[in-house]
Amino acid sequence: MAISEIKAGAILSYVAIAVNNIVGLLYTPYMLRMLGQNEYGLYSLVASVVAYLTLLDLGFGNAIIRYTSQYRVEGKTEEQYEMFGMFFKLYCVIGIVAFIIGIILLLNIKGLFDNTMSNDDIYQTQIMMLLMLFNIAFTFPMSIWGAILSAYEKFIFQKALNIARVILNAIVMVFLLYLGYKAISMVVVLTVFNILTLCSNAWYCRKRLKIKIKFSKIKWQLLKEVFNYSIWIFIAGIVDRIYWSSGQFVIGIYHKPSEIALFGVAVQLQSFYSSFSFAISGVFFPKIVKMSVLNDNMAQLSNLFIRVGRLQFYVMSLIFTGFILFGKKFIELWAGEDYSSSFIISIILFSAILLSSIQSLGNHILQAKGDVKFRALSIFSVSIIAFILCFPAAHYFSGIGCAMVISLGIIIGHILILNWYYNKYIGI
Repeated sequence: MAISEIKAGAILSYVAIAVNNIVGLLYTPYMLRMLGQNEYGLYSLVASVVAYLTLLDLGFGNAIIRYTSQYRVEGKTEEQYEMFGMFFKLYCVIGIVAFIIGIILLLNIKGLFDNTMSNDDIYQTQIMMLLMLFNIAFTFPMSIWGAILSAYEKFIFQKALNIARVILNAIVMVFLLYLGYKAISMVVVLTVFNILTLCSNAWYCRKRLKIKIKFSKIKWQLLKEVFNYSIWIFIAGIVDRIYWSSGQFVIGIYHKPSEIALFGVAVQLQSFYSSFSFAISGVFFPKIVKMSVLNDNMAQLSNLFIRVGRLQFYVMSLIFTGFILFGKKFIELWAGEDYSSSFIISIILFSAILLSSIQSLGNHILQAKGDVKFRALSIFSVSIIAFILCFPAAHYFSGIGCAMVISLGIIIGHILILNWYYNKYIGI
């Protein structure tokens, strides 16, 4: 059953990508024109700032998947339920902390962007941010159910639910934008569908998988072990946010919201592009954990790494070639001629993503083996340097400058350094 779930999950992942892309092709141009460049820039800015608060997950989501997969192999059912209870309580605390930090940021928006935004822009930004804070505070404790579904390899339900969510969200938003609603309504709709998705995950786990959550005394030894693992996942998450959320913030300090919108479209295209690679590697994580627990055979893991990476390269290089040839015209038709500058930014980002994403399975192998410290520290060090360089780059060259610095950081941190480490110390 697990094998069929993995295969079906991989297939549905590509179906989800196809749906996302089709919806993006049809809905995004409409949304961009109905919102206007200024308002889309505000929405992109708020989304990027709030995305930093998701870092308070501290890597626990990945840890839940890893330790649940391990406990299932070892037949430790009660330990699973007690671990779920411990994480649920931790996530409730994290949700409250995230909301408080967000409120502090909200109160300082005017001081940060007073020189580049009107009073109306600042007001809309504050409303959107408040709504997103409620969303994220609810998401943290409820996210445990999605992690459990992944650990139990129930990819069919997860992927099908996400596909339905994407389609329904686009339909509702087209209707609301037609009626004249703007960016704030987008945040409301996203929040509603997020709540429905999280509750559906909880229902499936409780009713179909018969998952229980037991609130016992916190096992400090387990928490310490989990924290020693997850802290490095957390640091890697910081890197991800630095690369894909800091650009909008930095550009917003020096330039108008329209410049943020140009960079935001390029980042959105980058997200579509990289999803083609991660759709395959993501469903293999529970399997890799089982392989590591039952039979730590690096030759088998290395072979899997090569086969999956080769397939990812074929897919990614084909898409990149097509984008080089037709990407600029596509952006002008898709987003509008005002967004044509996003093409150069996208090309710069795609170049780095092509090489880094095809070895994404290597990260899962490190996580399964608990060997994540070096990767986290190395890419974090490089990303901090890149973040600092983004300020002068954005000041003088706007989005193109940010993209060049980000791409250079990815090439050095995720490709050159990690390939050396994989070969010398891991054996893949």
